[in-house]
Amino acid sequence: MSKIVLITGASSGFGRLSAEALARAGHTVYASMRDTLGRNAPVAEQMAAFSKQEGVDLRSIELDVQAQESVDAAVAKIIAETGRLDVLIHNAGHMVFGPAEAFTPEQYAQLYDVNVLSTQRVNRAVLPHLRKQRQGLVVWVSSSSAAGGTPPYLAPYFGAKAAMDAIAVLYARELSRWGIETSIIVPGAFTRGTNHFAHAGVPADGARAAEYDAGPYAGFGKQVQEAFAAIVPPDADADLVARAIVEVVGAPSGKRPFRVHIDPTEDGASVGFAVLDRLRAEMLHRVGLSDLLKPRVLK
Repeated sequence: MSKIVLITGASSGFGRLSAEALARAGHTVYASMRDTLGRNAPVAEQMAAFSKQEGVDLRSIELDVQAQESVDAAVAKIIAETGRLDVLIHNAGHMVFGPAEAFTPEQYAQLYDVNVLSTQRVNRAVLPHLRKQRQGLVVWVSSSSAAGGTPPYLAPYFGAKAAMDAIAVLYARELSRWGIETSIIVPGAFTRGTNHFAHAGVPADGARAAEYDAGPYAGFGKQVQEAFAAIVPPDADADLVARAIVEVVGAPSGKRPFRVHIDPTEDGASVGFAVLDRLRAEMLHRVGLSDLLKPRVLK
């Protein structure tokens, strides 16, 4: 059955690939991004051409996840055009790379805003509609870094993704009695098909970063990137994440997996999350709240 889908951060990477794949699968997809009349105007034009050429329904929409007014306006437009919204995909995010100490507190706050607070803005706009419908799906694009092996020089980003994952788990419990499902997609390291490393932010405190590069960590950033690129299989492409999202959206209601791992490097996150999720589930069983583990099927 065709769904009305909103995906954040859809101008490139996992977001764009997923938006196109979902449209090809027969869904009406709102691919949101900032500045559709400026910097991302070429992307919006490409999506319009893609929709026409492929005979699918892919619509770019202006949405800045860092501005509540922009989020509210985008969701209102979707509801006005379609009358409903079935699937929300939290994909927007940004990466930074460098010594943790060299990033300013303001940079940490900015990164947390993009990767974590943005999901709250979008949830507050979307969830009232899903709760009114008493059905829907919320998909969170997490990271294997929250429970798997992690390299240094990515501390601010990894911290933000871990926070987002923790929030996603608790949201799942608070939405299940409304009949709303949650699926958490957990990508590992991908060096092809995304702009994560190419567009990664750098420390604002260049002098502090230089102290690391002149000391025992000289050349360490390059060492980390080369080491990880070496363990990513040549056939590991970001399309794998898009396919996983298509499968989750297309699965029958009530049968969707809670967590899906797409990790070509096998950094151990599947083991780490299996333990964490089991411990959390056992606590709910223990206190008599096990019904929260599955979305309520409402007739």
